[in-house]
Amino acid sequence: MLPQTVWITGGGSGIGRALARSFAGDGHVVAISGRRGEALAETAAATPGAIHCHPLDVTDGGAAAQVVAAIESSLGPIHIAVLNAGTYTPIWVEGFDARAFRDMIETNLIGVGNTIAPLLESMRARGSGTIVIVASVAGFVGLPGAAAYGASKAALINMAEALYPDARRYGIRIAVVCPGFVETPLTAQNDFAMPFLISAEEACRRIRRGLESGRFEIAFPRRFALLLKLARLLPYRLYFRLTARIRS
Repeated sequence: MLPQTVWITGGGSGIGRALARSFAGDGHVVAISGRRGEALAETAAATPGAIHCHPLDVTDGGAAAQVVAAIESSLGPIHIAVLNAGTYTPIWVEGFDARAFRDMIETNLIGVGNTIAPLLESMRARGSGTIVIVASVAGFVGLPGAAAYGASKAALINMAEALYPDARRYGIRIAVVCPGFVETPLTAQNDFAMPFLISAEEACRRIRRGLESGRFEIAFPRRFALLLKLARLLPYRLYFRLTARIRS
């Protein structure tokens, strides 16, 4: 693949950091965004000169449009955008935190809307581009503790499905990534067993393989994704019997 310009939100840690370093290592020009400038600088330090930092709070739609314009002005058209910025706070019945709920929806869902809008405009004008929306297998089913996180990721999956056919008409590819449990600062908050847990670097490898294959949905680990999809088909009395064990 010829060198391309890649923009990754949430590039300061976890999957975003692993993807940024992987793409840069293959000779691509990489721009990364996130709220924390120090974390972005740490990501960029691995490959000096190849990763360019553009701090951004994705909940600010005006700032998102400005960052897209700045990247394309300085680095060229964005060929691949990985909309990965997200946050997670466990939400339980006891102490249900409405502010945390709102923050997750604004970052995980509205943030993608803010960043995808200028990308679609630019890519539609030139008739090409790839937009990768990072959702989660938590969007397949309702899981205890993920009342806000899962809701935001389910909405992203639905949005990607809705945009896909129309985007193709303009030469734009939409892909949705649904990881399972990945070792990141966010999952470190979990106080329960995380089946099929993988490293951010392994998640990166699976995402890049999925992109190269041209798949719309890149879900992994495959066994875990399949189990959750099958669980969705269970009668609720059986499904809730299973999920009740998560925090028991």
